[in-house]
Amino acid sequence: MRVLRRAAAMAALLMGAVGIQIVHGGAAQAVLPTAAVALGDSFVSGEGAGDYQPVVDASGTAQGFPGWSAPNSNAYFCHRSANASLFKASLPGVQARFNLACSGGQPADIASPSSARPSGRTVASQLDQLRAVAQTHDIDVVLVGLGSNNTHFTFGDVASLCANRFIADAWTGWWEFWAYLNGEVPQEPCTVSDLATDAEVAAATTETTAALRQILDTLAQVDADGVHRVVLQTYTNPLPLDVATQYRDEDDRTDTRDKFRALGAERYAAGCPIHRASLAPGHVFSQNLGSLVKNAYTTLAAERPAADLRVLDVQKAFDGARLCENPGSPSGTLATPVRVMDGPSGTHITSLSGWDKIGIQRLANTCVTYFQTCQESWHPNVAGHTILGQCLTSALTAAPRTTITCARNPDGTLTIS
Repeated sequence: MRVLRRAAAMAALLMGAVGIQIVHGGAAQAVLPTAAVALGDSFVSGEGAGDYQPVVDASGTAQGFPGWSAPNSNAYFCHRSANASLFKASLPGVQARFNLACSGGQPADIASPSSARPSGRTVASQLDQLRAVAQTHDIDVVLVGLGSNNTHFTFGDVASLCANRFIADAWTGWWEFWAYLNGEVPQEPCTVSDLATDAEVAAATTETTAALRQILDTLAQVDADGVHRVVLQTYTNPLPLDVATQYRDEDDRTDTRDKFRALGAERYAAGCPIHRASLAPGHVFSQNLGSLVKNAYTTLAAERPAADLRVLDVQKAFDGARLCENPGSPSGTLATPVRVMDGPSGTHITSLSGWDKIGIQRLANTCVTYFQTCQESWHPNVAGHTILGQCLTSALTAAPRTTITCARNPDGTLTIS
């Protein structure tokens, strides 16, 4: 009798530990703890928000910070932040959160290891990581940010293109290009077609839709109870449609003049080294990314009428608090300023005053060779990811199968519609 009582007590203890419940027919079934996961690229991984956590690489080894001169392919540089929006959102009923996104992530990384493509990181496919979570947790919420990087264009390349043109224009005179460089270094403002053509956006939409379809198929296979909410997040531009008055000219020179170093240094310090004429094309690019996500949603919603699938439109979430939108930037903004290093030193350069074009070329080369030294540039900062987390909270409380718009008001509050 004592043995039976001891066995019954042990059984009760085990059932409580793993959450076993009795279902119809007397069979025991484990009740898994609920989880929310983030999939995709830098705008959901937490790039720019610091407090980056170790990331398990493709071999199963957790990679902590490997040093500034390590290869950028190191899994750590996925930059999965403890301050990412997934961790800032209020998610009632969710017991655990898993950030599976990776800065620079592309649609191909959903089903294949990121290292299978050029410049990818040594992490397993995001679907394989999702399957691993599903073995121990019941997935209830999935946040997906996908589309800004693909085989046709990437956010990082777009940002570098416009910033580099501005810096070249600011520090090097037209006569130097003519006499020494034969005009081979672009210095004019970016246009819409420089960033992404209509054909490239259409191709990226197809590519992104296919990857999202793979996510939904996998969730249908592995989710413990088959019930989950999937939120497709758009993107927000870190820059305004125009800069504040104080950033428009310096030493009686605007960015339409030949060589404007003082103005170039001023905008760099404020976080927005870019031509004013490039700002509107940048917003068209951002809007195209939003359309990409919404068009993918429309296709998938038509294919899967029973899916709880919704769009979170955050294009206006940083209104009034973008870099250089107000005096005093980057203080009080929701995005990280452009910052580079002089070699992989760990010290970001905050001022270009007094630098000559040779030194600035060295800084630019550091960014190219050691991309991790500058990859946080023009991403949401901690405050920005906090706002995105509040937007996510609202998206999950809205009616299913809707587009939720999250816009920032002048007083800093959010309007959800």
